[in-house]
Amino acid sequence: MNYVVITLLGALAAILSNLGLAVFNDGLRPIIPEYLEGRMDKKALAATSFALSFGLVIGYGIPVSIAASIILIHSVLLGTDIIGTWSPKGTKGVIIAGIVGALYGLGLVIGLDFVVNLFAKLPVNFLGNLGKVGDPINSAFAVFPALVVAYQFGVLKGGITLFLSFIVRQIVQYYGIITLGDAKITLNADGMALLAGMIILIIFAMREKADPNAPKVDLTSIFSERVSKIKKNLPILVVMGGLISAATSLAMVAGDPISLNLLSEGKNVEAAMTAFARSIGFIPLVATTAITTGVYAPAGMTFVFVTGLLIGNPILAFIAGAAVMAVEILLLDVIARGMDKFPGLKKAGDNIRTAMTKVLEIALLVGGMLSAYAMADKLGFFIVIGVYVLNKVSKKPIVDMAVGPVGAIAVGVIINILYLLKLYIPPAV
Repeated sequence: MNYVVITLLGALAAILSNLGLAVFNDGLRPIIPEYLEGRMDKKALAATSFALSFGLVIGYGIPVSIAASIILIHSVLLGTDIIGTWSPKGTKGVIIAGIVGALYGLGLVIGLDFVVNLFAKLPVNFLGNLGKVGDPINSAFAVFPALVVAYQFGVLKGGITLFLSFIVRQIVQYYGIITLGDAKITLNADGMALLAGMIILIIFAMREKADPNAPKVDLTSIFSERVSKIKKNLPILVVMGGLISAATSLAMVAGDPISLNLLSEGKNVEAAMTAFARSIGFIPLVATTAITTGVYAPAGMTFVFVTGLLIGNPILAFIAGAAVMAVEILLLDVIARGMDKFPGLKKAGDNIRTAMTKVLEIALLVGGMLSAYAMADKLGFFIVIGVYVLNKVSKKPIVDMAVGPVGAIAVGVIINILYLLKLYIPPAV
C-alpha cells in the first residue's frame, strides 16, 4: 500500500506540473502562465523551476525527513515540480513526467529507509539522538500566534497573547485530564496553548475592517477564465488531494516539520491541530495565486494533511482528502470575497507564514544543538555552531530551517569517522 500510494502521488504530481495545472512551489506558480501563454520558453521555465526548488529539496526537505524517518512533503512535491517542468511538452512529456515522477516518489521511500538502516549499522548509532532535533518544535510552535499578533497589531498585544497562551498552557498541564466513565482524555498543553493563541489572533484580525475609501477590486471577475480553468480540472486535482491525504494517513508524509515530528511520536490529533493552524495561514496565499494564475497547488490549501492525520484508514483518508480538495476549489470565489471583507485575516495569513518560519528556524537550530550535544557533548555544539556561522557567510547558503538538522546529521557522521580513527569514545563504549 505504501509503495502504491507514493508511486501514484509522485506520478500525478509530476504530470500536473508538466501540464501547468498545479505546482507546489509558491514562487513558481505565478511563472507558469508566462510559459503557457507563450511569453517564456520551456528551457527558461525548467531552469527557473530548478533554481527555485532544488536547494530546498536537498538542503531542507531531505535532512528534515531523515531526522524524523518520515518524508516531508517538500521533498516529494518540489522534486515533482522540477520533473514536470523539465519533461517535454505534449503527450510524450506527460508520459515521461509520470514515469520519472513515479520512480522519484518510490525512490524517496526506499532511499529514506536505506539511509536510516545504514545509519543504524554504523559503529556509533546516533539515530536515537537524531530524533531530539524535533524536541523543541512542539513547545516553540505554540508561540507563533503571539508573534503574528505582534507583527500585525504591535508588541503589546503580542505580549498579551503570549501571556494568555502561557496561562492556558499551565492550567492544561496540571488540570487537563478529562474523565469520561472509565476513559481518561489527557489534553496536550502545547496544543491548547496554540489553540488559545489562534483564537485570540482571529479575534484581533476580524476586528480589522476594510477601508471604505479603498477601491473595490473583484479578483474573481477579473480572472474568471483562470478560475474556470481550475474548476474544469477539479476531477484530477481531487485525486491528487486524496493521494496526499492517504499518504499522510499511512504516516509516510507530513506537510510541515511540526506535524511531522508529532506524527513520528504517534500524536496524530496534536499533529492535525498544528497542520490546521498552518493551513489557515495558507488560505490567502493559495487562493490569491490560484485565482490570478489559474494554477493550483497539488496539496491545495494543505487541509488534506489534516484529514490524513485524523483518519487512520488510507482509503477513507483518500475519499475525505478528495472531498476537502473539491470543497476548496469550489469555494475559491467565496474565499476571495471573504478576504476582501476581512482584510485583517488576509494580512494574518501572510504574517502566519512569516512567524512560522521564524519560530521553526529557532526551534530546529536549538533541536539540532540538543541532538548534537546528546551525541558528542560539547563537540556537538562546536560543529553545529560552526555549520551555522559558515552558512551565514556562504554565497549559496541552505535555508536557516535546515541548519539544525544538517548540523546534527553532520555530527553523527563525524563522530563515526572519529571513532574509527580512535579520536572519539562514545559514552556506551
